[in-house]
Amino acid sequence: MGAEQRVIELLEVLVSYNTVNDPERGIKPPRDIADFVSEWLDKRGIYSEVVESSGYYSVLGLLGREPPCVGFMAHLDTVPVVPERWSYNPFRLTVVGGRAYGRGALDDKSNVASILLALEKLKESGTDCGIVFAFTGDEEVGGANGAYIVSQRLKSAGLLPRYLVNGDGVGMVPIVRRRKAFSAEVLSRSRKTSVRGVVKTARFSAYYPVSQHAHAAYFVSGADSHPLIAASIFTRETGALLRSVRGRFLKSNVVPSEVEVEYVVPDPSGDEVEVDEGLTELVKAVLPLVKAPLRTRAFSEYGVSATPNVYEFSQGYHRVVIDVRAMALKEDVEESLREVVKEFLPAADIRVRTDVGSYMCTPPDSRVVQALTASLREVGVSPHLAEGAGASDSRYFVPLGVEAVDIGPRGGNMHGDDEYVELDSLALMPVVYYRTAERLSGGV
Repeated sequence: MGAEQRVIELLEVLVSYNTVNDPERGIKPPRDIADFVSEWLDKRGIYSEVVESSGYYSVLGLLGREPPCVGFMAHLDTVPVVPERWSYNPFRLTVVGGRAYGRGALDDKSNVASILLALEKLKESGTDCGIVFAFTGDEEVGGANGAYIVSQRLKSAGLLPRYLVNGDGVGMVPIVRRRKAFSAEVLSRSRKTSVRGVVKTARFSAYYPVSQHAHAAYFVSGADSHPLIAASIFTRETGALLRSVRGRFLKSNVVPSEVEVEYVVPDPSGDEVEVDEGLTELVKAVLPLVKAPLRTRAFSEYGVSATPNVYEFSQGYHRVVIDVRAMALKEDVEESLREVVKEFLPAADIRVRTDVGSYMCTPPDSRVVQALTASLREVGVSPHLAEGAGASDSRYFVPLGVEAVDIGPRGGNMHGDDEYVELDSLALMPVVYYRTAERLSGGV
Protein backbone atom coordinates (compact mmCIF):
# COMPACT_ATOMS: atom_id res chain seq x y z
CA MET A 1 0.00 0.00 0.00
CA GLY A 2 1.33 3.46 -0.92
CA ALA A 3 2.20 6.07 1.68
CA GLU A 4 -0.58 8.40 0.55
CA GLN A 5 -3.19 5.68 0.75
CA ARG A 6 -2.04 4.69 4.25
CA VAL A 7 -2.44 8.18 5.68
CA ILE A 8 -5.84 8.56 3.98
CA GLU A 9 -7.07 5.26 5.43
CA LEU A 10 -5.85 6.16 8.92
CA LEU A 11 -7.47 9.59 8.66
CA GLU A 12 -10.68 7.90 7.54
CA VAL A 13 -10.80 5.90 10.77
CA LEU A 14 -10.03 8.95 12.93
CA VAL A 15 -12.74 11.07 11.28
CA SER A 16 -15.29 8.31 11.86
CA TYR A 17 -15.03 8.97 15.60
CA ASN A 18 -17.34 11.81 16.62
CA THR A 19 -15.07 13.85 18.89
CA VAL A 20 -17.06 17.07 18.99
CA ASN A 21 -16.19 19.19 22.01
CA ASP A 22 -19.12 21.38 23.02
CA PRO A 23 -19.16 22.18 26.76
CA GLU A 24 -22.07 24.60 26.35
CA ARG A 25 -24.21 21.55 25.53
CA GLY A 26 -22.43 19.24 27.93
CA ILE A 27 -20.74 17.28 25.13
CA LYS A 28 -17.21 15.92 25.58
CA PRO A 29 -15.26 13.68 23.20
CA PRO A 30 -15.63 10.01 24.21
CA ARG A 31 -12.69 7.86 25.24
CA ASP A 32 -12.94 5.51 22.28
CA ILE A 33 -10.67 7.46 19.92
CA ALA A 34 -7.96 7.68 22.59
CA ASP A 35 -8.20 3.91 23.08
CA PHE A 36 -7.96 3.36 19.32
CA VAL A 37 -4.80 5.50 19.07
CA SER A 38 -3.17 3.81 22.07
CA GLU A 39 -3.97 0.33 20.74
CA TRP A 40 -2.68 1.29 17.27
CA LEU A 41 0.62 2.31 18.85
CA ASP A 42 0.78 -0.77 21.07
CA LYS A 43 0.46 -3.07 18.03
CA ARG A 44 3.63 -1.45 16.70
CA GLY A 45 5.55 -1.79 19.92
CA ILE A 46 5.30 1.90 20.86
CA TYR A 47 4.51 2.63 24.50
CA SER A 48 1.60 4.93 25.33
CA GLU A 49 -1.07 5.43 27.95
CA VAL A 50 -4.47 7.10 28.10
CA VAL A 51 -4.51 10.06 30.48
CA GLU A 52 -7.83 11.29 31.91
CA SER A 53 -8.58 14.69 33.42
CA SER A 54 -12.08 15.97 34.21
CA GLY A 55 -13.60 13.62 31.65
CA TYR A 56 -11.18 14.50 28.84
CA TYR A 57 -8.89 11.82 27.41
CA SER A 58 -5.42 12.23 25.94
CA VAL A 59 -2.75 9.79 24.77
CA LEU A 60 0.79 10.22 26.10
CA GLY A 61 3.78 8.11 25.12
CA LEU A 62 7.52 7.78 24.67
CA LEU A 63 9.51 6.23 21.84
CA GLY A 64 13.20 5.50 22.35
CA ARG A 65 15.37 6.20 25.34
CA GLU A 66 15.17 8.93 27.96
CA PRO A 67 15.47 11.85 28.10
CA PRO A 68 13.53 12.89 25.02
CA CYS A 69 15.06 15.44 22.67
CA VAL A 70 11.87 16.30 20.80
CA GLY A 71 8.13 16.15 21.34
CA PHE A 72 5.24 15.83 18.89
CA MET A 73 1.68 16.80 19.65
CA ALA A 74 -1.73 17.07 17.95
CA HIS A 75 -5.30 17.07 19.22
CA LEU A 76 -8.17 14.61 18.86
CA ASP A 77 -11.17 16.84 19.57
CA THR A 78 -13.08 18.95 17.06
CA VAL A 79 -15.52 21.86 17.04
CA PRO A 80 -19.27 21.21 16.67
CA VAL A 81 -20.99 20.66 13.32
CA VAL A 82 -24.33 21.57 11.76
CA PRO A 83 -24.79 18.46 9.56
CA GLU A 84 -27.50 19.94 7.33
CA ARG A 85 -25.06 22.63 6.19
CA TRP A 86 -22.53 20.07 4.97
CA SER A 87 -22.37 18.65 1.47
CA TYR A 88 -21.02 15.39 2.91
CA ASN A 89 -21.38 13.32 6.07
CA PRO A 90 -19.02 15.18 8.45
CA PHE A 91 -18.07 11.93 10.20
CA ARG A 92 -17.27 9.95 7.07
CA LEU A 93 -14.15 10.97 5.17
CA THR A 94 -15.17 11.80 1.60
CA VAL A 95 -12.51 12.13 -1.11
CA VAL A 96 -13.46 14.40 -4.01
CA GLY A 97 -11.14 16.05 -6.51
CA GLY A 98 -7.91 15.92 -4.54
CA ARG A 99 -9.54 16.87 -1.25
CA ALA A 100 -10.70 14.82 1.73
CA TYR A 101 -13.75 16.25 3.50
CA GLY A 102 -14.80 15.62 7.10
CA ARG A 103 -14.92 17.23 10.51
CA GLY A 104 -11.35 17.22 11.76
CA ALA A 105 -9.93 16.36 8.33
CA LEU A 106 -7.82 19.49 8.59
CA ASP A 107 -8.09 20.43 12.27
CA ASP A 108 -6.64 18.27 13.56
CA LYS A 109 -6.90 14.59 12.71
CA SER A 110 -4.73 14.97 9.61
CA ASN A 111 -1.88 15.82 11.96
CA VAL A 112 -2.74 12.96 14.31
CA ALA A 113 -2.60 10.48 11.41
CA SER A 114 0.64 11.97 10.07
CA ILE A 115 2.42 11.90 13.42
CA LEU A 116 1.29 8.32 14.06
CA LEU A 117 2.78 7.17 10.75
CA ALA A 118 5.97 9.12 11.45
CA LEU A 119 6.26 7.40 14.85
CA GLU A 120 5.78 4.01 13.18
CA LYS A 121 8.65 4.70 10.78
CA LEU A 122 10.84 6.05 13.59
CA LYS A 123 10.21 2.84 15.53
CA GLU A 124 11.27 0.78 12.52
CA SER A 125 14.41 2.83 11.79
CA GLY A 126 15.42 3.62 15.35
CA THR A 127 16.27 6.99 16.85
CA ASP A 128 19.34 8.44 18.55
CA CYS A 129 17.27 9.92 21.37
CA GLY A 130 13.84 9.71 22.93
CA ILE A 131 10.72 11.12 21.31
CA VAL A 132 7.79 12.02 23.53
CA PHE A 133 4.36 12.46 21.97
CA ALA A 134 0.82 13.40 22.97
CA PHE A 135 -2.59 13.45 21.35
CA THR A 136 -4.80 15.67 23.48
CA GLY A 137 -8.55 15.74 24.01
CA ASP A 138 -9.55 19.32 24.78
CA GLU A 139 -7.58 21.76 22.61
CA GLU A 140 -10.75 23.28 21.20
CA VAL A 141 -11.86 24.38 24.67
CA GLY A 142 -8.53 25.65 25.99
CA GLY A 143 -6.29 22.67 26.68
CA ALA A 144 -6.40 22.86 30.49
CA ASN A 145 -7.22 19.14 30.78
CA GLY A 146 -5.05 18.03 27.87
CA ALA A 147 -1.84 19.81 26.91
CA TYR A 148 -1.48 21.47 30.31
CA ILE A 149 -1.84 18.15 32.17
CA VAL A 150 0.59 16.52 29.73
CA SER A 151 3.17 19.29 30.17
CA GLN A 152 3.00 19.02 33.96
CA ARG A 153 3.33 15.24 33.93
CA LEU A 154 6.36 15.44 31.67
CA LYS A 155 7.89 18.13 33.84
CA SER A 156 7.39 16.08 37.01
CA ALA A 157 8.88 12.99 35.36
CA GLY A 158 11.88 14.88 33.97
CA LEU A 159 10.72 14.12 30.43
CA LEU A 160 10.18 17.57 29.01
CA PRO A 161 11.68 17.77 25.51
CA ARG A 162 13.96 20.59 24.47
CA TYR A 163 11.88 21.07 21.31
CA LEU A 164 8.21 20.63 20.43
CA VAL A 165 6.61 20.24 17.01
CA ASN A 166 2.91 20.86 17.46
CA GLY A 167 0.76 19.54 14.63
CA ASP A 168 -1.82 22.32 14.73
CA GLY A 169 -1.46 24.70 11.81
CA VAL A 170 -2.42 25.04 8.18
CA GLY A 171 -0.79 25.62 4.82
CA MET A 172 2.48 23.77 5.60
CA VAL A 173 3.64 27.08 7.10
CA PRO A 174 5.79 26.93 10.26
CA ILE A 175 4.18 29.11 12.94
CA VAL A 176 6.75 30.57 15.33
CA ARG A 177 4.71 33.30 17.02
CA ARG A 178 1.32 33.36 18.72
CA ARG A 179 -0.14 36.01 20.99
CA LYS A 180 -1.49 35.23 24.45
CA ALA A 181 -5.24 35.53 25.07
CA PHE A 182 -6.77 37.34 28.03
CA SER A 183 -10.37 37.85 29.13
CA ALA A 184 -11.09 41.18 30.84
CA GLU A 185 -14.45 41.40 32.61
CA VAL A 186 -15.77 44.85 33.55
CA LEU A 187 -18.73 45.13 35.95
CA SER A 188 -20.68 48.36 36.35
CA ARG A 189 -23.62 48.76 38.72
CA SER A 190 -26.91 49.82 37.21
CA ARG A 191 -27.94 53.36 38.18
CA LYS A 192 -31.35 54.28 36.84
CA THR A 193 -32.83 57.73 36.71
CA SER A 194 -35.56 59.57 34.85
CA VAL A 195 -35.18 62.27 32.19
CA ARG A 196 -37.42 63.97 29.68
CA GLY A 197 -36.68 63.05 26.11
CA VAL A 198 -37.38 60.98 23.03
CA VAL A 199 -36.68 57.22 22.95
CA LYS A 200 -34.84 55.95 19.88
CA THR A 201 -32.85 52.91 18.76
CA ALA A 202 -29.61 52.55 16.84
CA ARG A 203 -28.20 49.38 15.29
CA PHE A 204 -24.61 48.58 14.45
CA SER A 205 -23.27 45.61 12.48
CA ALA A 206 -19.88 43.93 12.25
CA TYR A 207 -18.08 44.65 9.01
CA TYR A 208 -15.06 42.90 7.52
CA PRO A 209 -13.87 44.46 4.26
CA VAL A 210 -11.44 41.66 3.44
CA SER A 211 -12.56 38.33 4.93
CA GLN A 212 -15.50 37.14 7.00
CA HIS A 213 -14.30 35.44 10.15
CA ALA A 214 -15.95 36.68 13.42
CA HIS A 215 -13.16 35.13 15.51
CA ALA A 216 -11.63 37.64 17.91
CA ALA A 217 -8.09 36.48 17.11
CA TYR A 218 -8.53 37.48 13.47
CA PHE A 219 -10.12 40.88 14.11
CA VAL A 220 -7.99 43.65 12.56
CA SER A 221 -8.39 46.96 14.34
CA GLY A 222 -8.45 49.80 11.85
CA ALA A 223 -9.86 47.64 9.07
CA ASP A 224 -12.70 45.65 10.63
CA SER A 225 -15.67 47.25 12.37
CA HIS A 226 -16.94 46.00 15.76
CA PRO A 227 -20.60 46.79 16.56
CA LEU A 228 -20.14 47.39 20.29
CA ILE A 229 -17.15 49.66 19.67
CA ALA A 230 -19.28 51.53 17.14
CA ALA A 231 -22.04 51.82 19.76
CA SER A 232 -19.50 53.25 22.19
CA ILE A 233 -18.39 55.90 19.70
CA PHE A 234 -22.03 56.73 18.96
CA THR A 235 -22.84 57.14 22.65
CA ARG A 236 -19.80 59.31 23.28
CA GLU A 237 -20.34 61.59 20.29
CA THR A 238 -24.12 62.08 20.49
CA GLY A 239 -24.55 62.35 24.25
CA ALA A 240 -27.15 59.58 24.13
CA LEU A 241 -28.46 58.26 27.45
CA LEU A 242 -28.81 54.49 27.22
CA ARG A 243 -31.74 52.40 28.33
CA SER A 244 -30.62 48.97 27.10
CA VAL A 245 -28.13 47.05 24.96
CA ARG A 246 -29.07 43.98 22.93
CA GLY A 247 -27.07 41.94 20.50
CA ARG A 248 -26.00 38.56 19.19
CA PHE A 249 -23.50 37.90 21.96
CA LEU A 250 -22.25 34.30 21.67
CA LYS A 251 -18.97 33.92 23.56
CA SER A 252 -15.94 35.94 24.58
CA ASN A 253 -13.86 35.10 21.48
CA VAL A 254 -16.62 35.60 18.89
CA VAL A 255 -17.36 39.09 17.57
CA PRO A 256 -21.13 39.77 17.75
CA SER A 257 -22.66 40.29 14.34
CA GLU A 258 -25.06 42.99 15.53
CA VAL A 259 -25.66 45.29 18.49
CA GLU A 260 -28.71 47.48 19.15
CA VAL A 261 -28.92 50.24 21.74
CA GLU A 262 -32.09 51.86 22.96
CA TYR A 263 -31.36 55.39 24.04
CA VAL A 264 -32.92 58.73 24.92
CA VAL A 265 -32.31 62.07 23.28
CA PRO A 266 -32.92 64.66 26.04
CA ASP A 267 -35.79 67.01 25.20
CA PRO A 268 -37.64 69.13 27.78
CA SER A 269 -40.84 68.70 25.79
CA GLY A 270 -40.52 64.94 25.63
CA ASP A 271 -41.94 62.22 27.87
CA GLU A 272 -40.39 61.35 31.20
CA VAL A 273 -38.52 58.09 30.64
CA GLU A 274 -36.03 55.93 32.50
CA VAL A 275 -32.34 55.74 31.53
CA ASP A 276 -29.39 53.88 33.04
CA GLU A 277 -26.39 56.04 33.89
CA GLY A 278 -24.29 53.01 34.84
CA LEU A 279 -24.88 51.41 31.43
CA THR A 280 -24.24 54.67 29.61
CA GLU A 281 -20.89 55.14 31.37
CA LEU A 282 -19.87 51.53 30.71
CA VAL A 283 -20.63 51.68 26.99
CA LYS A 284 -18.86 55.05 26.67
CA ALA A 285 -15.81 53.48 28.37
CA VAL A 286 -15.62 50.64 25.83
CA LEU A 287 -13.68 52.76 23.34
CA PRO A 288 -10.83 53.79 25.70
CA LEU A 289 -10.74 50.27 27.12
CA VAL A 290 -10.08 48.67 23.72
CA LYS A 291 -7.64 51.45 22.78
CA ALA A 292 -5.64 51.28 26.01
CA PRO A 293 -1.88 51.03 25.33
CA LEU A 294 -0.46 47.73 26.55
CA ARG A 295 3.13 46.92 27.38
CA THR A 296 4.20 44.08 25.08
CA ARG A 297 7.12 41.70 25.54
CA ALA A 298 7.74 40.63 21.94
CA PHE A 299 6.96 41.58 18.36
CA SER A 300 3.64 40.60 16.80
CA GLU A 301 2.61 41.34 13.24
CA TYR A 302 -0.98 41.56 14.49
CA GLY A 303 -0.07 43.99 17.28
CA VAL A 304 -2.59 44.17 20.12
CA SER A 305 -6.29 43.49 19.58
CA ALA A 306 -9.09 44.02 22.09
CA THR A 307 -12.68 43.16 21.21
CA PRO A 308 -15.69 43.55 23.57
CA ASN A 309 -17.63 40.46 22.57
CA VAL A 310 -19.97 39.82 25.51
CA TYR A 311 -22.51 42.04 27.21
CA GLU A 312 -25.10 40.95 29.74
CA PHE A 313 -27.15 42.35 32.62
CA SER A 314 -27.53 40.30 35.79
CA GLN A 315 -28.36 41.00 39.44
CA GLY A 316 -28.10 44.73 39.09
CA TYR A 317 -24.79 44.79 37.18
CA HIS A 318 -23.90 45.42 33.56
CA ARG A 319 -21.08 43.16 32.39
CA VAL A 320 -18.79 43.53 29.39
CA VAL A 321 -16.12 40.94 28.55
CA ILE A 322 -13.20 42.05 26.39
CA ASP A 323 -11.06 39.52 24.53
CA VAL A 324 -7.45 40.78 24.51
CA ARG A 325 -4.69 39.30 22.33
CA ALA A 326 -1.13 40.46 22.90
CA MET A 327 2.48 39.41 23.37
CA ALA A 328 2.07 40.35 26.99
CA LEU A 329 1.70 39.10 30.56
CA LYS A 330 -1.35 39.30 32.80
CA GLU A 331 0.10 42.17 34.82
CA ASP A 332 0.59 44.19 31.64
CA VAL A 333 -3.08 43.90 30.71
CA GLU A 334 -4.31 44.56 34.26
CA GLU A 335 -2.18 47.66 34.67
CA SER A 336 -3.31 49.21 31.42
CA LEU A 337 -7.03 48.49 31.77
CA ARG A 338 -7.19 49.51 35.41
CA GLU A 339 -5.93 52.95 34.43
CA VAL A 340 -8.88 53.33 32.07
CA VAL A 341 -11.38 52.05 34.63
CA LYS A 342 -9.98 54.43 37.25
CA GLU A 343 -10.45 57.36 34.85
CA PHE A 344 -13.87 56.55 33.34
CA LEU A 345 -15.52 53.99 35.68
CA PRO A 346 -14.18 54.63 39.19
CA ALA A 347 -16.96 52.63 40.82
CA ALA A 348 -16.62 49.65 38.47
CA ASP A 349 -14.75 46.40 39.00
CA ILE A 350 -12.39 44.76 36.51
CA ARG A 351 -11.05 41.20 36.50
CA VAL A 352 -8.49 39.87 34.05
CA ARG A 353 -8.34 36.12 33.51
CA THR A 354 -6.01 33.96 31.45
CA ASP A 355 -4.63 30.44 31.42
CA VAL A 356 -1.20 29.42 32.68
CA GLY A 357 0.20 29.32 29.16
CA SER A 358 2.30 31.99 27.52
CA TYR A 359 2.70 33.76 24.24
CA MET A 360 4.95 31.95 21.76
CA CYS A 361 7.93 33.63 20.15
CA THR A 362 10.44 31.08 18.89
CA PRO A 363 13.51 32.61 17.18
CA PRO A 364 14.01 31.73 13.51
CA ASP A 365 17.46 30.28 14.25
CA SER A 366 16.06 27.82 16.80
CA ARG A 367 17.13 24.27 16.03
CA VAL A 368 13.52 23.07 15.84
CA VAL A 369 12.64 25.78 13.30
CA GLN A 370 15.71 24.98 11.24
CA ALA A 371 14.98 21.24 11.30
CA LEU A 372 11.38 21.71 10.27
CA THR A 373 12.14 24.14 7.44
CA ALA A 374 14.90 21.85 6.10
CA SER A 375 12.45 18.94 6.09
CA LEU A 376 9.86 21.00 4.23
CA ARG A 377 12.42 21.90 1.57
CA GLU A 378 13.25 18.22 1.12
CA VAL A 379 9.66 17.49 0.12
CA GLY A 380 9.53 20.43 -2.28
CA VAL A 381 7.93 23.07 -0.06
CA SER A 382 9.54 26.51 0.15
CA PRO A 383 8.86 27.48 3.77
CA HIS A 384 8.27 30.93 5.18
CA LEU A 385 7.83 31.58 8.87
CA ALA A 386 4.57 33.08 10.10
CA GLU A 387 2.54 34.11 13.11
CA GLY A 388 -0.67 32.34 14.04
CA ALA A 389 -3.60 34.56 14.96
CA GLY A 390 -5.18 32.20 17.49
CA ALA A 391 -3.75 30.19 20.37
CA SER A 392 -2.56 26.57 20.37
CA ASP A 393 -1.50 23.92 22.88
CA SER A 394 2.13 25.00 22.47
CA ARG A 395 1.47 27.79 24.97
CA TYR A 396 1.63 25.34 27.89
CA PHE A 397 5.14 24.19 26.98
CA VAL A 398 6.74 27.56 26.22
CA PRO A 399 6.78 28.74 29.89
CA LEU A 400 8.72 25.57 30.75
CA GLY A 401 11.59 26.48 28.43
CA VAL A 402 10.49 24.33 25.47
CA GLU A 403 11.11 25.85 22.02
CA ALA A 404 8.01 25.20 19.93
CA VAL A 405 6.79 25.49 16.36
CA ASP A 406 3.34 24.69 14.92
CA ILE A 407 2.66 23.20 11.49
CA GLY A 408 -0.12 21.53 9.52
CA PRO A 409 -1.15 20.53 5.97
CA ARG A 410 -2.93 22.61 3.38
CA GLY A 411 -6.69 22.68 3.42
CA GLY A 412 -9.68 24.90 4.04
CA ASN A 413 -12.88 25.66 5.95
CA MET A 414 -11.27 25.07 9.33
CA HIS A 415 -14.04 25.09 11.97
CA GLY A 416 -16.53 25.62 9.13
CA ASP A 417 -18.80 23.59 6.90
CA ASP A 418 -17.20 21.12 4.46
CA GLU A 419 -13.82 21.23 6.19
CA TYR A 420 -11.18 19.60 4.03
CA VAL A 421 -7.49 18.69 3.71
CA GLU A 422 -5.62 18.67 0.41
CA LEU A 423 -4.43 15.13 -0.32
CA ASP A 424 -1.08 16.01 -1.90
CA SER A 425 -0.21 18.03 1.20
CA LEU A 426 -1.50 15.33 3.56
CA ALA A 427 0.77 12.75 1.92
CA LEU A 428 3.83 14.89 2.69
CA MET A 429 3.18 15.50 6.38
CA PRO A 430 4.30 12.08 7.75
CA VAL A 431 7.57 12.52 5.83
CA VAL A 432 8.03 16.04 7.22
CA TYR A 433 7.47 14.87 10.80
CA TYR A 434 9.76 11.88 10.37
CA ARG A 435 12.64 13.84 8.86
CA THR A 436 12.29 16.62 11.44
CA ALA A 437 12.57 14.05 14.23
CA GLU A 438 15.64 12.51 12.57
CA ARG A 439 17.34 15.90 12.42
CA LEU A 440 16.56 16.75 16.02
CA SER A 441 17.70 13.34 17.24
CA GLY A 442 21.00 13.62 15.41
CA GLY A 443 20.17 11.22 12.60
CA VAL A 444 20.61 13.79 9.82
